[in-house]
Amino acid sequence: MKQSPLDAVHRELGAKMVPFGGWEMPLEYGSTIDEHLACRSSCVVFDVSHLGTVRVTGADAFDVLQRALTNDLRKVGPGRAQYTHLLDPADASVLDDIIVWWHPDGDTFDVMPNASNTERVVEAIGGDDTTATRAVLAVQGPAAKDVVAAIWPEAAAVGRFRVITADWLGTPCIVAGTGYTGEPGLEIAVPAAAAESLWNALLATDIQPAGLGARDTLRLEAGLPLHGHELGEGITPLQAGLGWVVGWDKPDFRGRDALLAERERGVSRRLWGIETEGRRPPRADCPVLARDAADRLGTVTSGNYSPVLGHGIAMAFLDPTTEAGAAVDVDVRGTRLPGTVVKLPFVS
Repeated sequence: MKQSPLDAVHRELGAKMVPFGGWEMPLEYGSTIDEHLACRSSCVVFDVSHLGTVRVTGADAFDVLQRALTNDLRKVGPGRAQYTHLLDPADASVLDDIIVWWHPDGDTFDVMPNASNTERVVEAIGGDDTTATRAVLAVQGPAAKDVVAAIWPEAAAVGRFRVITADWLGTPCIVAGTGYTGEPGLEIAVPAAAAESLWNALLATDIQPAGLGARDTLRLEAGLPLHGHELGEGITPLQAGLGWVVGWDKPDFRGRDALLAERERGVSRRLWGIETEGRRPPRADCPVLARDAADRLGTVTSGNYSPVLGHGIAMAFLDPTTEAGAAVDVDVRGTRLPGTVVKLPFVS
């Protein structure tokens, strides 16, 4: 198992450590619900060093990424971040969903894969795996930038989906106005040797640390996909409702022909939200049934209790004819939870 540069710090704080994507990372420091609500009302800091960083540089870096990834970098430019996908050329499955940080210098890109997919991304785009050289801290929540501004104004100035360079106590860092919670905030790639200093300075402001448990419930409320659940083998961007991630005007990218063929014939399923009654949560792989009937409409991909809404929520792939407002039941180990199909996100 790989470990974050902050592993010892998490253990000193009493974090519950769990395996995730080949890494040992903090699940929670006390209460996932408390950490979740702190992010929605104020801000928290996550260690997300398990995310990969693949650095692609040089005069041909732009062209390499344009050919490999779905989104069109011409929509943005240096100093910007972009969400994109790496597809399987055969069937347009999403091999990984990725954030690209385009450095202000214009010729350097940090491609940020999911933890377990870094190797396959390197195989597709080349570049250098620099994951082990840095930590990534995500400060998220409505007060995130105010808290960061108190100790590091230069970093707090980053705009939404912008990328800047900023020095932390003389150490160059990359700061992006990105995150995975549905809240404002920023993510900081800090060299490993300086990570503990930055982490401690953030906690000294009374910001609360949060673990992967809250990160998952937050992204679920925000309707954000998780690779291996809403994205992955056999799942295309169109099925997941992410057609906007595709640069259809590009002459070519991996998986374009297969994805274009699916667009022309229509998808076999679509991703929807489901709100269920009561506190018992739906869970991944639970069948979704027509209300009071045996007809199976689809399958839950992610489900949990929503701390903000006070009831269960789920994302599920359903029959493409399904519409918002449809009454359904989610079968949780033989118990049918009444639910309603809704558009995503659950919390905005």
